[in-house]
Order: sequence, then structure tokens, then C-alpha cells
Amino acid sequence: MNPDTSPVSATRRDFLKSSAVAGGALATVVHFPHVANAAAAGDKLKVGWVGCGGRGTGAANQTLRADSNVELWAVGDIFEDKIESGLESLKAQLKDDYKRVNVPKERQFTGLDAFQKVLNSGIDVVLLTTSPGFRPQHIKAAVEAGKHVFAEKPMAVDGPGVRSVIESIKKAKEKNLAIVDGFMWRWSTPNRDVYKKIHDGALGDIMALYSSYYTGAVDRYPKWNRTNTKTDLEWQIRRWYYFTWLSGDHVVEQAVHAIDKLLWAMKDEPPESVICTGGRQVRPGEAGGEYGNIYDHFAAEYKWAGGVKGYHYSRQFDRCHGSVSEQVFGTKGVYDGESGSKRHVITGENRWRWNGDKTQNGYQTEHDEMYASIRAGKPINNGMRMINTTLAAIMARMAAYTGKEITWEMALNSKEDLFPKDIHWDMKLPVAPVARPGQTPFI
Repeated sequence: MNPDTSPVSATRRDFLKSSAVAGGALATVVHFPHVANAAAAGDKLKVGWVGCGGRGTGAANQTLRADSNVELWAVGDIFEDKIESGLESLKAQLKDDYKRVNVPKERQFTGLDAFQKVLNSGIDVVLLTTSPGFRPQHIKAAVEAGKHVFAEKPMAVDGPGVRSVIESIKKAKEKNLAIVDGFMWRWSTPNRDVYKKIHDGALGDIMALYSSYYTGAVDRYPKWNRTNTKTDLEWQIRRWYYFTWLSGDHVVEQAVHAIDKLLWAMKDEPPESVICTGGRQVRPGEAGGEYGNIYDHFAAEYKWAGGVKGYHYSRQFDRCHGSVSEQVFGTKGVYDGESGSKRHVITGENRWRWNGDKTQNGYQTEHDEMYASIRAGKPINNGMRMINTTLAAIMARMAAYTGKEITWEMALNSKEDLFPKDIHWDMKLPVAPVARPGQTPFI
């Protein structure tokens, strides 16, 4: 990946303007390279799938359930065994609907360039569900190829990646292509209902925000280690979660969902700055070992214009209290909610409790609404929203790693490019040391 690594002198004000433009009305002409008049309900859409792990398998399943005239046409992954296991899992999930998986061996692509082969295979829509370090490169290639995009969160792991995605979002708007994100709580009925209440003034003026993501240690990839992987690159990609260049650390890869709640409450206005602490307290082993170089806990304090503060806490500790929750404090009341449950309560002047009879599955809804928008000739492009949240998470990691207060402009214009240069299978790829606040520099 070679995103622009030079400073762009972007400001928070510029970012707000870009967000408004990207979120504006889109043209009504949809161009499909291989399907004539594909906005019509009767036209088949060919889907490519890049990144055949667990979340990717879920996305492929949801895509095929979202539209009755969609078929999976091509798949790609760096590793052949991931394709085999992904398709097998998808077959078990889909049962009789598996007939819409039309992926013969000649359209199963492996290697570092598998994504490009999928894009060149005659597809109309692509699902990008690899590890996040690859996301900017894949989004850029997909938009340049004229494909509608579903991209799992997060969208990048560093400043150059963010800037690359911003340019891709603009180009997608010009081409009238869908870019839909995997921030699944944004697509869930209870959350949509309560945040609409907040935006309509149920809490009055917002004074403070809180979100948490307390979970287990996420012990992934037990079968892969240095003895059964051939190169540095294979080993790190097999265990991608534990390396900052691939995952962004867990505050960017996982807890970004909780940070997204802070941004959502603030109508996606970017924070001015963040101070964050974190560390590696219970993650086993030293840097360079099987558990890489990421932290296992973070505590962030965001500041918005006007004095609003947002507090986010996340950790990955086994056998400890777990919670994924959020609170919004306003002059007229307080919202208290818990992700994945029906507990969404507003107390104060405008008391309210969500009591719907169906907790809509955001994982499915994001695909349902993407295909409906494509069929209607008005493809969703919520790219600036998704990159906004991504950068907010990245700046928290930067603040924790360096010990500095990081402003929005500092994070957006950062020169730190984590993606390896001239990536190839046999390259030497030493593991970066665990960051030490006060010693690790901001770049």
C-alpha cells in the first residue's frame, strides 16, 4: 500500500466540511460494469468477498440473505485454507440457499494480490473483511474499479490510511458508488431510536459522555505459531489481531464500536483532542512473542468544542467484569444503555424506555439497506461517518502510546505509516516494541 504519507495540513474544520459534502444527496444513476440497468429488482448482482475469516463469513451470509437476486461470484484470501473453511462455514449457515454461492475453483483467489483478482472477476459489489491494515488499499482499489463496497470496521489503522480512505470516499461519491460500514450498532433499531431522541433534544444540551468495552482477553489463533508458519509475514498475518500494523490495537479494532457511540451522540462532530492512558498488564509474553505488541487496556478522555467531555474505557482481561455500555449526560436528563440488550433508558424531564418487541440485527440491516439503496439508484455512502469514528479511535491509541495530548489535526496529518513497505512473503518483518508513553515519539 502506498497512501499519501505527506502532511496534508487538514484541519478539523475541513473535516467537518468534507463530512457534510460526503453525506449530501447523491446522484440517481447507478453504473454496474457487468449488469445492465442493475438498479432493477430483476437484475442479478455479482458479489466478491475478500477476507474469509469469521466476520467475513458472517458478512457473506448476511449479503446473500439481504437480496434475493444476489450471488457470490468470487472470493479471495491470502491463504487457501481460509477460503476452504470460510466457504464450508457459509454452506452450513445458508443450507438450501447455498446454491447462490457460485464460486468454482477458478474464481477462488489466493495471495497478497487476491483482492485485485476478485475485483477483476466481473463483480458488482465487494465485501472487504480482511484485517484492517489492508483496508485503505482495498477500498482504494475497489472504488477505482467502480465497485460498490461493504467495508468492515475500522477503515484504517493510521493517519496515511485515513487520508487514503477520505480520498476514496470522495471518488465513490463522484462515481455514485455505495460505501457502507460495519459499525453494526448504527443499524440496530433500539440504538437508532434512542439516538434520535437524543438528537431531538430529549436530554437537552449534552454535558458529558461515557462508553465502555470491557471484555475477555480474545485469545485467538491457538493453532498458529512460529513453528508452523514459514515467514515473518505469514506468522503476523495468521495472528493479525496482536500486531498494531494489522489491527490498530484493540481500541481501534474492537472498542471502536463504543467510541462510535460517543461520536454518534455528538452528531459525528469530531473531538478536538484526546488524552489516553493504556498498557499491557495481563497480555502474556514480551513484544515479539505470540501476542505481538498491542496493549490490553485503554482509558481515554476526549474534549469537544464548547467543553463537552467524553470518557471511554476498554480492556481485554479474562475472568473480570464485562460490560459494553454507554451513558449520555444532558441538562434535562441522562441516557443509560447497554449494547446487545433491550436496556435503553432515558431519565429526567423526558422519561423514556425502549420497549420494542424486536431487537433488529444490525449485522443484517447494514446489508439489507445497502442493497435496497443500490436497487433504488441512491447508493448509501456513509464513508465520512465511518472514517470519522476510525480516526477518533486511532488518536486515542496515539495518545496512549506516546503519552501526549493528541489533537484531531495531529492525528489526521500524522506521518506514521504502519504498513510495511514493498510487502512480500519472504521479507524480514521485526515486531515493533511495545509502546512506552513518554518515550515512544509521535510521528
